[in-house]
This record gives sequence, structure tokens and C-alpha cells, in this order.
Amino acid sequence: MNPTQLEHCSAELYQALRSRQVLAPLSQTYPDISVDDAYQISLKLLEKRMADGEKVVGKKIGLTSKVVQEMLGVHQPDFGFLTDVMLYPSGATIPFSHELIQAKSEGEIAFILKHDLQGPGVTAADVLAATESVAACFEIVDSRIKDWQINIEDTIADNASCGIFVLSEERVSPTEIDFEDCQMVIKNHGQIVATGEGRAVLGSPLNSVAWLANTLGQYGISLKAGEIILSGSLAAMIPCRHDDDMSVTIEGVGSASFRFSEVGDE
Repeated sequence: MNPTQLEHCSAELYQALRSRQVLAPLSQTYPDISVDDAYQISLKLLEKRMADGEKVVGKKIGLTSKVVQEMLGVHQPDFGFLTDVMLYPSGATIPFSHELIQAKSEGEIAFILKHDLQGPGVTAADVLAATESVAACFEIVDSRIKDWQINIEDTIADNASCGIFVLSEERVSPTEIDFEDCQMVIKNHGQIVATGEGRAVLGSPLNSVAWLANTLGQYGISLKAGEIILSGSLAAMIPCRHDDDMSVTIEGVGSASFRFSEVGDE
């Protein structure tokens, strides 16, 4: 893709984000789009958001679990950027129609870093040593691509289908966690709707954060001290409804919750 096309795609995605509209898949409109093209579009989209005053507070890994890859027909991980306006505290009431279009919920482990991580060559042990604490979270993914008709290039360009995320205030030392075997339970209105375990994420969430550091290193980008890193879904994505009242509990890590509302809800 040429520079004019890259800029046009980022502008279309930015407008879709702000207006809560959807687009035809970029991979259909531009059949020659590459993964590198898509990451360039994503960075240009981020620049537009930062020009509005948003600040990067972390990064996310997407498409790390086999079950999510199979749901979407995309078979490799990707990454996106988290900004301050995406963050909600646990227990928040979130205005669905103000924030989201065609959202899906994921339960994840969030890493809060105390040291920078710069690839290549980052290992799971390096991730553990660089992590200050971990927390339970929901990532509520969303897509500006119509009906989630995404190839890998579509989701990458669309900031890895980021929507918003909900982060627990509880923090736990990473040395206390069994990252492979920790069990997760997600409930909606008190009823179990999904379960998962740590090994669903590339064998361990530590591996997924290492993958992210090494992949970002190819673009000269590091994971920075103080950033929040979302390590990927431990179970299948759950399509969101406007009245969801969700909680996630991850063994040894903690719990997080949120509910959706419409404008005027009490």
C-alpha cells in the first residue's frame, strides 16, 4: 500500500471509532494489504487519538488462545495500544451505546511492569522479573469492521480490535501465581458463562507478554515501566448484551466486575 492509502485507512478507522460506525473489511477493499501495512495504519490511528489528548497507558495482546483464533478464523496473535480513556475501574457502570458497537468480553490477566522490556530475546523469565504486579481484568473488545469479518490485517489495523478494559484495584505479586494452571470463572448475572485457565494463552500469560515484547521490538517499540499489559483471553469471547452484569475471578489473582447501562439507567 502507498502512503496515501495508509493515511486514508487510518482516517476511516478513526472516523468509525468516533462515530461508532463500521467499515467494510480493509482486506477486501485493499487485497494487497500486508501485516506491516496494517501495523502502520494502527500507528497512524494511534497518532490521531493522541492528538485528541489520549495518552498511552499500556499495550494488549490479542488472538493468543486457540479458541479465540478459531472463533474469528485468525491464526496468529496481534497487538494494540491502550489509552487512558479506555480504562474503567472494577465495579464500573459503563454506558454501552456511548462506548461500543459490536462488543465481546474477555477475561484476562493484566501485568503492571516495573522495568522496561525491549525485544528481541525477551523470555518468560524476563517478563516475570520485570513485572511489579498482576491483576484480574476484562478486556471488552470491539471492531470497527462490519460483522467481525476480519482477517489478521483488519484486526491489526483496527488497533487489535480494542474497545475498553476494566481493571481490578487488587494487585498481586507475580511470584505468587501459577500462571499455567490458574483457573478462571466468568459470570453474567451470577450465572457461569465461561471458564478457562492460564495455559490457554500461548501456554502461559508470561509467554504472551514475551511474544509482545519481541514483536514490538521489531518496530522499535518497548514495553515500558508502569504500563499495563493485557496478556490475552483465557477463554472464548462472550458476545456482549446491553444489560450484562459481569464478573471474573482468576485463581490467585483476584476479581473484577462491570455492568452495562444505557443513557438514563440508574
